Amino acid sequence: MEIKVVPAPHRYAICAWEDMSIKEFYRGVFDEVFIFFHPFIKPVTIEYELFEPDTYPSKSQIIQHCEGVTWEEFIDLSGITSIRQLDIGLRTSILGLGEKFADESAAKIIWDVCEWNQLIPPCKGHFPELLINKILHSVQGIGHDWIWGGDEFCTERKLELINDLIDEDEIAYRNLFTHDQQLLLTTHWDSHFSLLCSDKKTIAHIVNECSLEGFYCNEETQIYWSVWN
Repeated sequence: MEIKVVPAPHRYAICAWEDMSIKEFYRGVFDEVFIFFHPFIKPVTIEYELFEPDTYPSKSQIIQHCEGVTWEEFIDLSGITSIRQLDIGLRTSILGLGEKFADESAAKIIWDVCEWNQLIPPCKGHFPELLINKILHSVQGIGHDWIWGGDEFCTERKLELINDLIDEDEIAYRNLFTHDQQLLLTTHWDSHFSLLCSDKKTIAHIVNECSLEGFYCNEETQIYWSVWN
């Protein structure tokens, strides 16, 4: 019986592996990686009760009717001690950590604070509705009209006009990368943040223009940074 082996994926087009340093994964491909947090969602002119699977608002509705709450603001609101504890609490709430690493107390605090303040927890596994259009506009501003979109391992990909993605009510891609392979936006399926990968100047421009909240990876940072770092 013939064994067929899938070729290794292109590292300019996918999220870093979970079991190694993010910067090591992208070494020789991207100079820098910025982890940006997905904001909590605060409904302003739309009903909080709509945020259920059957009635969840579209990207355009969320942009039009909601505001973002940063992780720093949520920490102040909740009394959670750090972004590390907040990330662990969010992962615990989706059963994304084993018992050894889970923090049920933090998960309950997040749940209670969201209920009391009518907040929606950050999305996981897809780009945040409140940020992705801003980021795409910023990518346009540095000279890109087109961007490739791909599934988790980028075995299927499609070249998209950025304006079309901005207008769409749902972006199904897990990976978005420029045609010159100099910039990658990628999100991990079980995390409440995304990665912006490029050179230092480009990342700094997009982070500042879009007011992204997060941090630059160091040599030790992994996808499960809150657990291992």
